[in-house]
Amino acid sequence: MNAFTFSAAFIAFFSVVGPPKVLLAFAGLAQVHPARQLRNIALVSSGAAVLVGLVTGITAPWLLDLFHISTPALQLAGGVIFFVYAVGLVLGLHLGSDGPHQDAPDLASGVRELLMPYVVSPLAMTAVLIEAAARDSFTWRSTVVGAYVAVIALDAVCVLLLARVLRRTHHATIELLGRLLGLLLAAVGVDLVLDGLYDLGVTGLDLRH
Repeated sequence: MNAFTFSAAFIAFFSVVGPPKVLLAFAGLAQVHPARQLRNIALVSSGAAVLVGLVTGITAPWLLDLFHISTPALQLAGGVIFFVYAVGLVLGLHLGSDGPHQDAPDLASGVRELLMPYVVSPLAMTAVLIEAAARDSFTWRSTVVGAYVAVIALDAVCVLLLARVLRRTHHATIELLGRLLGLLLAAVGVDLVLDGLYDLGVTGLDLRH
């Protein structure tokens, strides 16, 4: 792998699905899941995220061709979904979940809570598809997938190391940080939509670049 391109891809994925983005989601789970179960959730969800990223990255050109999806359309869709999710964080709504945590939460419920922000993050999957399809080369797609897997591995390590700290974090602190993160992620979603509109040739957006 070319060191520069791997580093660039790693930084890109770190910004959209790195520890700063996912630790808060795990902190919420740590309030109701035992430490051992939280570790299992981290391992299972990370494994699922790696599998999804691997399949998506390697097959990116064929997926986009199969569904006749353009890069701008992908950016618009990913941005809108991520914006809606971020608004849910700001308003304290748990989109994509079955409601409040159960009295006896299990592994499946924990992994399900992480589907949107982690396992199949719209922003991360959009980034994987766009980056992997940027060059018609298996080597490049392997580089993109490798960078994504490295970030997911870093996420898992951080969760495993900080599981006890996350469990002791006060619920009010998690709520506060969650709403702040939601505001920032909403801006990221809007920016992705604007990127899609810019690529479509909408005038007046060139000043952003």
